[in-house]
Amino acid sequence: MQAGLFAANVDFRDDLIRNIAGIRKSQNLFDDLSPNPTDWEIAIAAEGAARIPTAAALISRPFDYGTVISYSFESAHWQATRYSDGTTYGVWYGALDIETTVYETAWHWYRFVTDSFPSEDREIVTERRVFAVRCDALLVDLRGKRVTHPDLVNRSNYAFTQQIGRYLHEQGLNGLLAPAARCDGVNAAIFKQERLSNVRDRAILTYRLNAVRDTFAAERAPGRKWIRLAPSTLG
Repeated sequence: MQAGLFAANVDFRDDLIRNIAGIRKSQNLFDDLSPNPTDWEIAIAAEGAARIPTAAALISRPFDYGTVISYSFESAHWQATRYSDGTTYGVWYGALDIETTVYETAWHWYRFVTDSFPSEDREIVTERRVFAVRCDALLVDLRGKRVTHPDLVNRSNYAFTQQIGRYLHEQGLNGLLAPAARCDGVNAAIFKQERLSNVRDRAILTYRLNAVRDTFAAERAPGRKWIRLAPSTLG
C-alpha cells in the first residue's frame, strides 16, 4: 500500500445512512400458507423447532433494530464486498446521504434480478428500509483520492479495495470514508461494531425495476417517483 493513501484521517461523529431490504407494514409471516389459523400454528411450531430462540413474536415479528448494526459482523453473513474478501471479517457499509445508498443498492438488486430472472420483461417491486446510525470513530479519509487511485471506484474489480480493507482491518483501525463508485457520493466502510449505535428509522422506499427494459425508479411515497435511472449504467 502506498503510504500517502492513508495520510488523512477524520474524527467522524455523525450519522451514517444504511439501506436494507424491508417492508412498509408488518406482515403475518404465515397467512399466505393457508386461510386456516390452525395451519398457521403448525407452521409456527415447525419454524420454531429449527430457529435460534428470540423474544420476538413469530406471527408479527417486530423489527430487530440491533440487526441493522450486528448483521454484517456475524460470520454467517460475511461475503465478498468492496472492502472484504468475505473470509475473515465482515464490513458494515453506510453512506453520508440517502441518495448514495439508492444508487449502490439499485445496482446490486439489478444484478440479482438479471442473474435470477434474465428474461422477465415485467416490473419487479421490492421495498427498502433506510436508517440513520450514529458513528463515533476516527476513520481513514480516502475522499478526494479517486483521481490518483482510480481503482477505489472500480465497478467490477475489487482487488485493490479488498487489499485496503484487509490492511486496515489487520491494523485494528475503525474504518474509512471513500468515494462511491456508482454516483458522486461518499460511502463508509466500518470494521468495528462498537463504533456504531443509536439506530433510527429514516425512510421507507419502494424500488420498481424492469431489468429487460433497463428502467428503475425509487419512491419515497408510494406512487411518486423520486429517483429514476437506467440501472445498467451503474455497472
